[in-house]
Amino acid sequence: MSRTYEAVGPGTLASRAGAATEPQESNDIRTVAVASAIGNMIEYYDFTLYATATALVFNKIFFPSSDPLVGSLLAFATFFVGYCARPLGGVLFGHFGDRVGRKTALLLTMVIMGLGTFLIGLMPTYGQVGVLAPICLIVLRLLQGIGIGGEYGGGMVMTVEHAPANRRGFYSSLVHVGVPAGFLIPIALLGLLSTTMSEADFLAWGWRIPFLFSIVLVGIGLFIRFKVSETPAFRRVLAEEGRAGVPVIEAVRHHSGNILFGIGAKVAESGLFNIYAVFVITYCVTKLGLPRQTILNGVLVGCALECLTLPLFGALSDRVGRRAVYVGGMLFQAVLALVFFRMLDTGQTSLVWLAIALGLAIGHGSVYGAQGAYFSELFPARIRYSGLSLVQQLGPILGGGLSPLVATALLAEYGSASWVAGYMVAMALLSAACTFGLRPLRAGT
Repeated sequence: MSRTYEAVGPGTLASRAGAATEPQESNDIRTVAVASAIGNMIEYYDFTLYATATALVFNKIFFPSSDPLVGSLLAFATFFVGYCARPLGGVLFGHFGDRVGRKTALLLTMVIMGLGTFLIGLMPTYGQVGVLAPICLIVLRLLQGIGIGGEYGGGMVMTVEHAPANRRGFYSSLVHVGVPAGFLIPIALLGLLSTTMSEADFLAWGWRIPFLFSIVLVGIGLFIRFKVSETPAFRRVLAEEGRAGVPVIEAVRHHSGNILFGIGAKVAESGLFNIYAVFVITYCVTKLGLPRQTILNGVLVGCALECLTLPLFGALSDRVGRRAVYVGGMLFQAVLALVFFRMLDTGQTSLVWLAIALGLAIGHGSVYGAQGAYFSELFPARIRYSGLSLVQQLGPILGGGLSPLVATALLAEYGSASWVAGYMVAMALLSAACTFGLRPLRAGT
């Protein structure tokens, strides 16, 4: 069956032919958005728990070294491994979600992610089993990456396809609230444990508690997702068009431009987020000698504020267009990078917290608030899960997966954060430029 699509501006969502079949706003979309946000929060709880533990614990118990920065460098290398596994999960579950259904794929991703996190909580240390410890950690990290690689695309597609056309930015941004919330909870737990326990007890067993607790969250997440129905768009595709043979191949063949520019536009969003929320912990604690809890609290404040700003920027993208909000956020972050480390270097708690909050709540919040609907509109429903997953999981390999590693390496090599700031500016400008190559589609699905 032939399908004709029309390129449109960033804020245009509905087709002339399909406008009548667009979902109408109801309690159903609110339930779907909340369920997707909670699912996203649980997935990022697992993922962020690893990221935070990498900066605080794993560099000591799995990658011991006489130089703290070297230990951190090795630990962040395993962090990057998880990002490399994400495209595999995106392709696997994108194929499954486009052919079998979004809901079933999302149930599987949650189980895989949760199982990987739970098992990390049972891992022996380097001191107990030697090199086998980091090897097992890498395997479980791969499992985590596969799970989250399939999770994001399904949760976002589920929400966008249930949402009315003129509110997709707002409702998709609610899904993204799960990311800072997913960062907030494990950081709060690790911070509480690290301050109420001795250093020896925390490194010996205290850090394991949040990992083991993830099994409870998985149970809650599965219960919620069983209650969500399949999307109208997917049911319509099955009735009118039929399943794509190999969705990922169809996406690459017919939408390669959107995939390539989308990956480029994604790089800074994920890369800068991990500078603000992950690398900043290593920099402030290892390089500046600031109290660990002070930095953790700063990240907590930034994440809490972003939970509030994401829906505002998502709603703004419905009114003024996705591209305007997205590019504006990138340019803001390029400017912020010039003063970010200067604010951190003062060692003043208020300025440290302000720097992190500006990065997370305004810089990342503006970009991420617009991104869910913007990137979903790049692909028709028939292959949306697969196409969106390719963009969302390949982009972070070059962005979020590498940024803590590159930033740590630059700091270790040159001893100055000015090189890291330059790296941040380059990422922001690259992604801003790539945004102008995106061509959303006007489709009736």
